[in-house]
Amino acid sequence: MMNYSTYLYIAVRAAIDAGKSIMDIYSGPDSDFGIEKKKDTSPLTLADKAANEVITKALSSTPFPILSEEGKAIPYKEREKWTTLWIVDPLDGTKEFIKRNGEFTVNIALVDNHKPVLGVIFVPVRRELYYSVESMGAFKLSGIDYGELPSMDEIQRRAKHLPLSFGHQGIVVVSSRSHQTEETLKYIDHLRKKGQPVTLINSGSSLKICLVAEGSADIYPRFAPTMEWDTAAGHAIARAAGCEIYHVDEKTPLRYNKQILTNQWFIVKPVYSKY
Repeated sequence: MMNYSTYLYIAVRAAIDAGKSIMDIYSGPDSDFGIEKKKDTSPLTLADKAANEVITKALSSTPFPILSEEGKAIPYKEREKWTTLWIVDPLDGTKEFIKRNGEFTVNIALVDNHKPVLGVIFVPVRRELYYSVESMGAFKLSGIDYGELPSMDEIQRRAKHLPLSFGHQGIVVVSSRSHQTEETLKYIDHLRKKGQPVTLINSGSSLKICLVAEGSADIYPRFAPTMEWDTAAGHAIARAAGCEIYHVDEKTPLRYNKQILTNQWFIVKPVYSKY
């Protein structure tokens, strides 16, 4: 069995260094961030490109290929041969970045046999790091110092094991800030009919998955399009924290490096959830 933890610090350093490159642009003088439109009309900024360059360079030192949102499109005939690969979103939540609300992340996942086994999510504005390895569990560290990055031993010593909390009053549901849909609202209404009060939290990017993994929320329904790089890192962290990302049947987990990289609609919740 592969020792995935060997590659954890490489991914952590890559995510934090990418976060620094993002913040250099976020705090810089270019107020429009060099925004372009991709073929699917989603925005692309200078920060997306800078972060992708940092991460690609770092992960290229490993033996695994890289599938990145901002990398070149790779035919499935080539990808289907990849047993283990990195799946990367250099800047998840570009719309939140443009809005300057701080709710954007750097996502790096290692996927083995279609399953995410290592995940790193870094929140540049908050300087928060979430990470997991299948054999170690999931963790959160706040207060990352861009000036002097800690060693992995220091990170592990200071980090808090996920989940951090349990036992909410009622049901806490996390929902997308920028991609709300009628189907999601219907699902939330369905939860309300179960008789418990429902509290709704809006958030951006992969932070929504992290909120469930850390225990701040009970469930995250996503009935709108996402791509594999949007969820792979969060999925690894969620799994290591005792949660899962299921299709809407609430039984079948998401899989990765599929022929079509779009995810099916999904629900994030603890494996032994009562909801």
